[in-house]
This record gives sequence, C-alpha cells and structure tokens, in this order.
Amino acid sequence: MSAKSPKIIRRLVVKIGSSLIAGYRKGQSNALSSLVEQLSHLNQQGIQVVLVSSGAIVLGMAELKQETRPNELAALQAFAAIGQTILMHTYSELFKAQKARCAQVLLTWDDFDNRERYNNARHTFQAILQRQVIPIVNENDTISSEEIKFGDNDRLSALVASLIGADLLLILTDVEGFYEIKDGEKKVFDEIKEITKEIENLAGGTTQKHMAKGGMLTKIDAVKIATHADIPCVIASAQEPQVVARVLNGERIGTFFVEKEDKLLARKHWISFGAKPKGILTIDEGAKLALLKGGRSLLLPGVLSWEGHFKVDDVVIVRDQSQQEIARGIINYSVSDLHKISEKKGKPEVIHYDHLVLCKR
Repeated sequence: MSAKSPKIIRRLVVKIGSSLIAGYRKGQSNALSSLVEQLSHLNQQGIQVVLVSSGAIVLGMAELKQETRPNELAALQAFAAIGQTILMHTYSELFKAQKARCAQVLLTWDDFDNRERYNNARHTFQAILQRQVIPIVNENDTISSEEIKFGDNDRLSALVASLIGADLLLILTDVEGFYEIKDGEKKVFDEIKEITKEIENLAGGTTQKHMAKGGMLTKIDAVKIATHADIPCVIASAQEPQVVARVLNGERIGTFFVEKEDKLLARKHWISFGAKPKGILTIDEGAKLALLKGGRSLLLPGVLSWEGHFKVDDVVIVRDQSQQEIARGIINYSVSDLHKISEKKGKPEVIHYDHLVLCKR
C-alpha cells in the first residue's frame, strides 16, 4: 500500500455484502471464487486475513424461494439459520479448492459490549490466525435480538478490525467507491482524509432493500470506527479484477480513507464505538463547556436528567439540552442510585475524565 499508506499490511479484514454471495449462487458472477483465491494466496504468503461476510439470510431466502426480505425478527432468524449452513459449505468448498482452511466465527454486540467477552473474542481470533486458518465472520442473526444486533456487517467489520488490530479494512461493494453525482456525472473520490458532515450527507441508504440492510451510510460509519483506531480503509468494487492484491500493492482503486493521527486508546475506542450505551444523561450548559475543555470529569450538579436502565460501570451517552451528543463514558452510578440522591453535595463524579470520551462520531 505504499502509494497511499506507509503501513505494511500484515493483517487484513475484508468485508463483502450479500449481493456477491447471491450472484455466485445464481451462477451470475465468479467474483466470489476469485476473492477466495486472492485471500488464500495472501494467507499462503503469511498475511493474516479475516473475511466478514453477509449472505446467510439471502441464502436462506433463496432456499425457501422467498423473494422479499421480511421485517419480522423471528422470520429473519429462521432464514439465517437455514442460510448459515449453505454459506459456510460454500466457503469451505471454495477455500478447500485453494488448499486453504476457513473457520466460522459468529458474533453479537454482546461480544463487544462485555469487556471479558471482548478480550475472549480477541484471543480466539489470535488462535485461529496463528494456525493459518481464515476466519469467516458473520453476525449471529439466528439468536440476535434487537438489543444485541449490530444492524449491519459494515459496522461489524470495523469493530473486528479494531479488535484484532488490523492494518487495513477493505470494504468490497457493488460500486466503484465513495462518489457524488455532479452535473449528472459520477465522481469517485480517490482519497478522503476526514469524514465531514458534507461527506456524511453524500452517503445514502441501500437501493437493494430486498437483499441487504446496509448502504454507503453504514460504510461511512464503519470507516469512522476503523480510522479512529488508526486503521486505514478502502471502499472498492468487488467486481474489480484482482482487487485485493491491487489494493495491497498501492494501486489507486476505489476510495482510500486515511487513518486518524489522534488514535483513540483501546479502552476509549471501546467506550466510543464498541460498547452499546445503556442510558442517556442530559447535562446543563456549564457542564458541557467544562467537558469540551478536556480533562474534566462530569460532576453530579451538572446532570439535569437521565433515562435508560443502567448500572455502575455501564457506558452511557452524555448530551446537551438540545439533545446533541457530547460524549460517552463509564458511569459511577446505577439509575436507582441517581434516583435516591436528593442532594448533590460534594460534587461527586458521575463519570471520571479517564473514562470519558468526547464525541468522535
């Protein structure tokens, strides 16, 4: 990647969507088999590869000849259970043909939200990769409730990249990269150094709602998670010949997103992106100004109200009176403790500054 990033790629996370799986199963595209060949070759060269793959629900729908993606959680879980076996059989056969081995890793947000499970997941990935086996990662849709779902595999891929300390996140999709339409023509961005509001506004939702749940907006959210962990990202077309090898060789394919120089430390990155907030604190203007100066704890007198069901050491959102998110942090009180406090004497710390992260979202 010398043409774009000084990093040497020793550990790579690749994310692909449902359309690539569906195209392969219908015999309409050989992009999936080409991708497996590329990843197998990298694995044989000593580069550790993790593949985050959608497709279980789509394959389950195809197996039962269901054309429209259902909205009911139970139906989605049923299709995922049926499709997951087909998905892994497909990968197993493709990797076997390349004399490579793969393993299935199913995750829910609980695996990131709980620090012990988070560390266990990291150790599991390390053990698999040390054995030159390629993990195939998917959300565990079969058991995921709304409370523990990631919502899309783009976010999952970024969290996995952060978890294992990847050197690059490559998101393969069905478009050439991140683009805008100007004067009726498509302009693909070659490089983006920062995700601004303008960039976020350009990102739209998916146009393939019968198959997928993501879209460019979820990919931009994933890029923010990864780049704040010092991981550069590329969004490129899965149909581009030898796309993985060419990206790693520094060829300008798709859109390159530069990693942030002010990398968040592992624990603060987890607070900001990995943990699912259990509540919301609304603070007054004085507390907001104090926090934005940096190096300040959130004190109880500045808290106006709270909502949610949180306990001590849960992550909560801190917002101002206009409902704008200011920060996230690990709270020192349970919701029941806060309800019991009638006087705010002594200015006790609600969130210590070491466990508080100003908004990076």
